[in-house]
Amino acid sequence: MIIQMKAKMKTRREKSWGILVGDSILVHKMHAQYPLAVGQTYCKMRPPAYNAEEVQQIPQEQGERNVAMAVCVQLAGRAIIRVVSRCEEAQDNCNLDLSECQLMQIPDAVYHLMRHTELKRCDLSGNVITKIPPKFAVKFSLITELNLSHNQMSKLPEELAELQALERLNISHNTFIALPSVTCQIPQLKQLLANNNSIIDVDVERIKHAPALEYIDLQANPLTTRMYDLLSTLTHIRVELTPRQVEEWEDLTV
Repeated sequence: MIIQMKAKMKTRREKSWGILVGDSILVHKMHAQYPLAVGQTYCKMRPPAYNAEEVQQIPQEQGERNVAMAVCVQLAGRAIIRVVSRCEEAQDNCNLDLSECQLMQIPDAVYHLMRHTELKRCDLSGNVITKIPPKFAVKFSLITELNLSHNQMSKLPEELAELQALERLNISHNTFIALPSVTCQIPQLKQLLANNNSIIDVDVERIKHAPALEYIDLQANPLTTRMYDLLSTLTHIRVELTPRQVEEWEDLTV
């Protein structure tokens, strides 16, 4: 594999780490960027943490910039192997597990590797994913379970309503401030886990008319008193709510 390296100075004060495998790899170190073209796989990752042993394996004469660059290339290579390996496992068991892969988005290569596999489950939890692309529902249209928990998502694409077989969706531990309306449009969705977000607004009428919804977990969300009361009135859907603390003014007796 040929690795092409080119340095580019930062122009912004605030920078976030990102590793792009395929189109490029961005290595932020000493106020510089290093785009590296590496293979055909594409993925974004969190900043890599490297130890002294890895640094010692690189000749010191390369300098600090080259040391940082070389270490990140090594770690990126491991990330590629991890993602590809899990895709290969999914080709056998139809369960794609890309949890804890430090992904900032779903690698394009994943769709290519899984193009002949009818996935049933997809686990993307424990990453730093901010959004799900519309094409996800097209590429993985047969999944029954989708785990998006422990990411950094605040919205979902409307195209998820096209997941005709999806029965369980986990969007807990993200940054949603409102329950995505598309969750009430998924035809076969029975279980929705949306706990531990920042949800203050829920369209109760939409929930009432959700075609198959049986259970929804909204615990550990800052729901308003009014919203809490409305959700508590739902009878045909089991709603998990954190017990509401009675305000001091509510406890006053005349």
